[in-house]
Formats: sequence, structure tokens, C-alpha cells
Amino acid sequence: MAATAVRYLRSVGAATTAAPGTPPEALPRPDLRAVRDDERPGVAPDEFRRVLGHFASGVTVITARDAAGPAGFACQSFASLSLDPPLVSFMVARTSTTWPRIARAGAFCVNILGAEQGTLCRGFAVSGADKFAGVAHGEAPATGSPLLDSVPAWIDCRVHAVHTGGDHLIVVGRVEALGASDEGEPLLFHRGAFGRFSG
Repeated sequence: MAATAVRYLRSVGAATTAAPGTPPEALPRPDLRAVRDDERPGVAPDEFRRVLGHFASGVTVITARDAAGPAGFACQSFASLSLDPPLVSFMVARTSTTWPRIARAGAFCVNILGAEQGTLCRGFAVSGADKFAGVAHGEAPATGSPLLDSVPAWIDCRVHAVHTGGDHLIVVGRVEALGASDEGEPLLFHRGAFGRFSG
């Protein structure tokens, strides 16, 4: 590639070496400009949140264990991602104080909550409190992440990849173990409130 460039410069009569003591020419600066009003996001954050709130989702608690002990947070942005290999994903705010602990652990357990576990979810939605106070839990079999008692389903994972997504991170987990009781109804979240499935 360099030889091709030199041949081209010679063919058009351009110098291929600078005279001794001559500073190299600076490249032209790129045009810099501010973002115009018509280029700003056309959706107000409150309206975005209101409309997206119409999408009902399940509710989970993502847990991990680092050197300081158990950690966890309530999460509704959980989804299955791939069957082969078995991957799941969740989103977490960049400002989360729990995510760095999960990242250090390198593993996590997705605790899928049942219809009667709204209070448990609220306990894990607060920041700065001892979220595990009075919460019975054991260890997930593959990673040792906290497995909350009485959840209808759980997925034990190792962190597989982390991607950026605006003000959130997209965390991909490789499933190492999982289980479900196949009993009870799921806890649902819709328009800012908990609900339950009725068929």
C-alpha cells in the first residue's frame, strides 16, 4: 500500500520526501459544528416512557455474589436471546451501583418473579439499602449466585458479552443451568404498575 502511494505521488510530480528540517504539512482540520435543533431527538423522554410503558413485561431480580457479599437489582428488561448457544440478555443503566458488582463477579442469576412477589421486587428496586435483609436465598448450582427462595423459575449464567446501548448497557449471559416449578402465575409490569396474567 505504501509503495503504491509513493508511485502515485511520483507520477503526479509530488515530493515523496520532505526537505531536511521541513516540518510535515498538517492535515486539514475536519469541519466542526454544533448539533442543530432539527437534529435533536424528536421524542421527549416522558413521552417515550409513557408509550413504552404500554408494553407489558415480566419482572426479574438479577443477582450476583462478589467479595462483599450478595448483590441484586429488579429488572424488567430481560429476554431470551439465543437457543444455540443458550444466551439471555438484560439491560442495566450505566448509573447502576449494582452492575459493577455483577461485572466483577462475572456471573449472575436471573430470578423470575411470581405474581405474589411484588413486594420482593420493590425491595430490590431501591438503591442504597440492604436488599437481602430478610430475603431467603440459596446458591445457584453453576455460579453460586444468589437464588431467591420461592421464585417460579431461575436462570444461572456467566457474563458472555457487554454492549453499549445509549444510557444503558446490554449484558449477554451464557446459560449454565436453569430450572422452573411450572406452577403459579408470573408477575407482570404494565404502565408503571404490577399486574397478573388472567387467561
